[in-house]
Amino acid sequence: MTTPRDVFDELSERVTARRWDEIFALYAEDAVVENPQRPPVPSRYEGRETLRKNFGGGLNVRMDRADVLIHGTTDPEVIVAEYRNAGEALDTGKSFDIANIQLLRVRDGLIVHSRDYHDYLPLIAAQDGLEQLKKSYETAERELTPVPPRPASTADPKSPRGVFERLVYGVADGDWAGLPELYAEETHVTHPFLPGSATLKSREDLREHFKFGERGEVRFQVRDLVIHETLDPEVVIGEFDYQGTAGGSAEFRVSNIFVLRVRDGLIVGSRDYADHLAIAAATGRLDELISKL
Repeated sequence: MTTPRDVFDELSERVTARRWDEIFALYAEDAVVENPQRPPVPSRYEGRETLRKNFGGGLNVRMDRADVLIHGTTDPEVIVAEYRNAGEALDTGKSFDIANIQLLRVRDGLIVHSRDYHDYLPLIAAQDGLEQLKKSYETAERELTPVPPRPASTADPKSPRGVFERLVYGVADGDWAGLPELYAEETHVTHPFLPGSATLKSREDLREHFKFGERGEVRFQVRDLVIHETLDPEVVIGEFDYQGTAGGSAEFRVSNIFVLRVRDGLIVGSRDYADHLAIAAATGRLDELISKL
């Protein structure tokens, strides 16, 4: 029986071997592939032939996959893979090393749904595409719709799911003083898509970190929260969007996926794959973000 892990491994092998035309056979005829953080606006592709039309020939890059971490979930069709792609843009000769996280749903040995989050900024920089990137944000607009009402929680507030909900809705509630209390005294929090970001190793680090919310006048609401429970009882993975304003900006919407490890009701580790590129573009800080590469 072909498992989701088998399919991910084969997909990885074909990508790194640059066997681009063989990739599409791994997808179901009606497969859906989403790129929630693709700049300047998210993308969604439906159908194997649509994928072939848009991605035939692949990227002009050479890369290897490293630091692969696979999370099985309580849904046997679904895995979540964290990994790095390190390589070279062949048109420029410039190197890149990017973080990625990918959610795959595999049925009957084929990918039926994929949600792919990548660290686009270093790759675009290696391709000498930064000026084009900045121009793309000048005209792109992500559709905004009213945020649905917050669903009632049925989770134990000390459980990994409950703690995840308290974290994201705590941001929405502007509970900047209370959010650090969700973390253990010693923790390990990283932001893989934020260039130059430091690892936060203590509750005090988190206390300083969350001051950005008040200083930046962050006013977010949470929408489309989906929490994936993994086979490790301490680990949950949540996908969600923030929609709102920051620092007097116009309203915007950004997609995120966080991997949380919760022990005894407190966060002891977190990898927060937030769309810092879209946030910077929406708040007029794109040049500042690029300068940190």
